[in-house]
Amino acid sequence: MEPLKEMFNKNYYQHLAKILVELYPSFNAQGFVKDSTTGIEERSLNQRMRHTSLVLKEHLPDSYNKTIGLLSEAIARTRGGYTNLVFPDFVSQFGHHDFETSLNALQHFTKFGSSEFAIREFLKRDFDTTIRVMYRWSENENAHVRRLASEGSRPRLPWSFKLDEVINNPKITQPILNNLKADNELYVRKSVANHLNDITKENPDYMLALVNSWDKSHPHTAWIIKHASRTLIKKGHSGSLSVFDFEKNAKVKIEKFSLNKRKIKLGETLIFNFDVVSDKAKTQKLVVDYVIHYRKKSGELSPKVFKLKELKLEPKTTEHITKKQVFKDFTTRKHFAGKHLLEIQVNGKRLAQAEFDLVK
Repeated sequence: MEPLKEMFNKNYYQHLAKILVELYPSFNAQGFVKDSTTGIEERSLNQRMRHTSLVLKEHLPDSYNKTIGLLSEAIARTRGGYTNLVFPDFVSQFGHHDFETSLNALQHFTKFGSSEFAIREFLKRDFDTTIRVMYRWSENENAHVRRLASEGSRPRLPWSFKLDEVINNPKITQPILNNLKADNELYVRKSVANHLNDITKENPDYMLALVNSWDKSHPHTAWIIKHASRTLIKKGHSGSLSVFDFEKNAKVKIEKFSLNKRKIKLGETLIFNFDVVSDKAKTQKLVVDYVIHYRKKSGELSPKVFKLKELKLEPKTTEHITKKQVFKDFTTRKHFAGKHLLEIQVNGKRLAQAEFDLVK
């Protein structure tokens, strides 16, 4: 698969230059393409995006308002995709002196390419003003704008800096989340769930109290709460288990735990089987996960919890479970040879384990 950074290529810059010439006839298309592509091979994805913003600044009008007007028209004519993050990035670098124009621009740009990273530069400089605008965005008719309200104010947005204001006082974003707790768009609901999951890192009790105040009978709200609680459930947090009526003190045994092989090569599939056996005289609602302790380059083991199955186990009954796990390298995970550990977890408690070797 071609690296994402290759989206910023000569064809992209020529297309963008053509759009800008149509809107601003004195735009130096040839100079823009040359300045944007010189040395491009050495730049990473984010370096290419930031360099594009800097080159745009050199080739567009000195008037910030005029430039934002041009970019606002231009973005609607682009091919879309990741490269549209250049537009909000430009605002994040050059719009700090004019909050109103810049935040209006980010609201517009996010409809074509998310402004979630750019908005954080304004939260960093004037948190109170920016968060008030984001609250209004949470009531916007456009789903992309509503999502920006939640995603941009996440305490721990990936690939961005932490928002200490929200980490230290998560109630700050409660009005935004309350507005979006039953949003019709899955795109928005995923953001709300991720925002809440971020909060659980430092403030799990607050997060659970908040979602317990919501109407869980609404399917959209129930979906958000379930996904927001995923980390806590995997940890066996008693409060999160009670939200979904999972058994707090599960009484089960894992029996007949077996692996199809104890040595596995990269690219092969590990198959494991086990029985979950009830040891309680009442029905138990269970969430069964498995944990693979991957070997790191340093030789240490690093656990990764995978969701497996939810079930209602009747008294004194047995549930047989089979799972296949393929071992192959991804951009997010590289495998290293050596002993690995597989554990079976029920309602956050690890009840069985087995070792296997990954060989290359």
